[in-house]
Amino acid sequence: MSLDQKLGRCGVYCGQCRAFTGETADFATKFKHWIVQDYSWLKDAEDSFDYDNFLQGLEWFTNSTCPGCRNSIEGWCDVKKCEKIQQNILDNCLICDEFTNCPHTDYQRNRYSYLFNLVDFIKKEGFDKFLEEEERKAKEGVRIQEIRDY
Repeated sequence: MSLDQKLGRCGVYCGQCRAFTGETADFATKFKHWIVQDYSWLKDAEDSFDYDNFLQGLEWFTNSTCPGCRNSIEGWCDVKKCEKIQQNILDNCLICDEFTNCPHTDYQRNRYSYLFNLVDFIKKEGFDKFLEEEERKAKEGVRIQEIRDY
């Protein structure tokens, strides 16, 4: 998958998300295997632990990956309501001159405010360098969940 396909329309680099990369599903699969292998005796335990429900929850995660916004319909996403995005005039918000003041970017402002610091980097270094830098961070273990605002 190309680096630009790992970038959400809103500017979030999805390559830094375990749900998008499949890491969460892979870990849940491995963890479920370990639980079944090592803790199956809990199924018959006389306590408040619901073994079957726990496995069902893990199963949900084994089949749960995020397709990214490019491959899904998100009715709540204001970015996808932007005319420039809808008409493919722009690929993502970060390259829009109106990004910092756009009414469609309230979500980013409230949840991913670090994106607004990247605009100057993109103007100075270029979009391809930005993508390379985000991928480098992903490979080093930076995750969206650790750098977002909540």
